[in-house]
Amino acid sequence: MANIVRNFFYTLLFFALFLDGCARPAETGTLQVVASIAPLAYFAERIGGTHVAVSVMVPPGGNPHSYEPSPRQMARLGDAALFIKAGSGVEFEMDWMERFLSINRSLRLCNGVEGIRLLRVKHDGLVHQDGRYDPHYWLSPVNGMIISKNVERALAAADPAHRAEYVASSAKLQAELQLLDREIQRELAGLKNRRFLVFHPAWGYYADAFRLQQIAAEEEGKTLTPRQMQRIIEQAKANHITVVLVSPQFSSSQAETIAREIGGTIRSVDPLSSDYQNNLRRATTAFIEAMR
Repeated sequence: MANIVRNFFYTLLFFALFLDGCARPAETGTLQVVASIAPLAYFAERIGGTHVAVSVMVPPGGNPHSYEPSPRQMARLGDAALFIKAGSGVEFEMDWMERFLSINRSLRLCNGVEGIRLLRVKHDGLVHQDGRYDPHYWLSPVNGMIISKNVERALAAADPAHRAEYVASSAKLQAELQLLDREIQRELAGLKNRRFLVFHPAWGYYADAFRLQQIAAEEEGKTLTPRQMQRIIEQAKANHITVVLVSPQFSSSQAETIAREIGGTIRSVDPLSSDYQNNLRRATTAFIEAMR
């Protein structure tokens, strides 16, 4: 009953805001773009420049696995020309995409993951038995180059008049990401210990790109049982790990418990930062400290 009432309320509020939004014309000459997550918004802003106005569905600190768009965000889609989706099993997209398209039949879609080799979710170094794919593909500069090309094509299709500028901006960004990949390779080259412990398994693509091993504490966002906690603590001690890396989108209480038991600390690394390149640099610094 509560769900029915909530859905009815959302429907009424949505239509009120939708009509209000339609009454306000989009900024003249600017392509309205909506990105599902902040890292994808970074690519739209870098490539689109002054020709685009970009908004993000999942706000800072939001969890894309469980996020529900607000009625105001849904209304904003009425003016959007392009939606950039993660497209790799992100739950809120799967739950809401039909509704997004139903309110704006002319909305173009850009699938950020197109052309990227997806990795299976691993736990304890083994592929997870249900065969799920890891959705965090953007956390690799090489994959970022592919995302850049996907966004370039989508912007050019939605706004052919500025195609040449989108192509040039994309080429510049891809060159930067190639240099970033080499920079991180150099920084990590001297590490002998190449295992790191994360609470939420978001950094599998980063680990794969730079020949590291991610040890993840939790699976599917579930609270660890006492037995699972003990297993992770023993695994961390066996690998001489003293840093537990956490994501700001998730509670750190159990990670803090693990850190206490191993005589270590926690360090935050954000898989959803909007400051894409500098965030990968900050994460690299954190990983180096964690693996020393």
